[in-house]
Amino acid sequence: MADDIIRPPFVGKFHFKIGDLDIGQFTEVTGLAVSIDVEELAEGGQNAYTHKLLGRMRWPNIVFKRGLTNSDALFTWLSGFSGAGLNGNSNKIVPETGSITVVHQNGKPFRSWSLIGVKPIKWSGPRLAASSRDLAVEELEVCHSGFTVT
Repeated sequence: MADDIIRPPFVGKFHFKIGDLDIGQFTEVTGLAVSIDVEELAEGGQNAYTHKLLGRMRWPNIVFKRGLTNSDALFTWLSGFSGAGLNGNSNKIVPETGSITVVHQNGKPFRSWSLIGVKPIKWSGPRLAASSRDLAVEELEVCHSGFTVT
């Protein structure tokens, strides 16, 4: 067990879930970050420094990338956000809780982040060209209202 603590995980596998729906493994995740707006306030007569007041937290969109799979889980989730849904039913947009988990070499979860209010905002599929030797990669972009470490 001490071996797991000494060696950092191989950062090549990330698992993404929305509620109980298993979206799958991804090979690249970007945007897992937070920044805080800072307002500088100059005080009259104080020339040595300015006061720095913290403002709103900003959570950038998260982008997931992976090789194309035959799983329909991602489209099952996406269909609930379209105006009429893929099945023709009217659906409301309901943000959900999601999770990103780094998977260790031994296949066990290493670290997880719980995303608050996840909503899909963009999906792009692979570039399809018979002459291309590129891997077929899909990309998912989601927005959220913050995360916690779990």
